[in-house]
Amino acid sequence: MSVTVDVCPVEELPPGHVKIVWSGPIAIGVYNCGGKLYALEDRCSHDDGPLCEGEWEEDECIAICPRHGARFDITTGAPLTLPAYEPVESYAVRIEDGWVRVDV
Repeated sequence: MSVTVDVCPVEELPPGHVKIVWSGPIAIGVYNCGGKLYALEDRCSHDDGPLCEGEWEEDECIAICPRHGARFDITTGAPLTLPAYEPVESYAVRIEDGWVRVDV
C-alpha cells in the first residue's frame, strides 16, 4: 500500500530546485529537473549516505553523491558511475490541487 506525501505547493519547487521531505524514516529528494518532477530516496546505494543533499546537474538530470561522487539518473534512480552499481529507489510524483505529492 502506498502513502502519499505532501511535498509543497507547486510554486515552491521551481525548475532547478530540490526539496528533501520525509515519509516516516525515509528521506526523499524531490527534484524539478527542467520543469519535470522526480523523486529519489535520499540514500546512496553505495554506502547509505545522503544522496539528494549533494550537487546535481539539472541539464542532464543527474544526482551526484557528496561522499564518493557516484552519479545517478534522477529520472530512474539508475547508477551511472562507480562506486555505485545498484539503483536507488525512485517514486511517482504528481501535482494535485496545486501541491506536489509523492507516492511512497
